[in-house]
Amino acid sequence: MNAPALTRPQRARLRIEDFLLLQSSGAFADASRTELLDGDIYCMNSQFQRHSYVKSEIAFRFREAIAGSGLLVLVEAAVAMPPHDLPEPDVTIMQGPIGTGSVSLSAVRLLVEVSDTTLDIDLGRKAALYARNGVAEYWVADIEGRQIWVHREPAGNGYARRETAAMGEPVEATTLGVSIATDGLV
Repeated sequence: MNAPALTRPQRARLRIEDFLLLQSSGAFADASRTELLDGDIYCMNSQFQRHSYVKSEIAFRFREAIAGSGLLVLVEAAVAMPPHDLPEPDVTIMQGPIGTGSVSLSAVRLLVEVSDTTLDIDLGRKAALYARNGVAEYWVADIEGRQIWVHREPAGNGYARRETAAMGEPVEATTLGVSIATDGLV
């Protein structure tokens, strides 16, 4: 008789469809917002005034800068990165038209995270995730540090170019061919 091989416990990574099934069944009813990152479920903090203001202003400024281009600005839209990732960046710039369900990765032109308490995650885990999935340009608006971290040229689990600009200076979105003002964000 053959005994089953003993193995160490393994992590069970959720797929997007597993996560969506749990979400639709009400499993996260007590959480304000959830994301699926590398198969793990993250319950996000409530967004307070400064975070919400910076996110709204960045979205508004991008909307003005790209008007008439066919690009769309979405706030807190889920972006599908199969099979194990469904993040909800604060701002997504995508190629239209609007569809149903999550944003397709192929439509993404630029992602922005606003960070007041999550800087280590936004510059670490999320930057690696977005680079691994080929997001051409990724920004982190660091409220406490009063700067914008700009990531370009995805390469493996990171970006070949990572620069900062002080809030108050215009910042160029090279993938979109526009600049936005960052004065008055904080």
